[in-house]
Amino acid sequence: MERVAITKKAAEVVELLKNKHGELIFHQSGGCCDGSSPMIFEKDDMYLDESDVLLGKVAGVNFYMNKDQFEYWQHTHLTIDVTEGRGASFSLEIPLGLRFIIHSRLIADKK
Repeated sequence: MERVAITKKAAEVVELLKNKHGELIFHQSGGCCDGSSPMIFEKDDMYLDESDVLLGKVAGVNFYMNKDQFEYWQHTHLTIDVTEGRGASFSLEIPLGLRFIIHSRLIADKK
């Protein structure tokens, strides 16, 4: 079952970031403020452990979520999108004046 997808526009931003930074990962921690937004990092800049759940791969990039956050989102399908505006995180798209966002729907919903 697919749990995560990405819009064409967001995938284009990911490709731009991959060309500049190399291997990447998405992570959604569930922390306060922008911590609950999907963030993208260079693969070796984010420490992953048993508290992180791999939800899938989008645009060739693994998408992880903290297991506590996953408890809330386990019944949803997530679509990563991008919007203009600066988030307050260390995510790689921030200097571009963009930020990744999540659209969600219940997995049972047909769309």
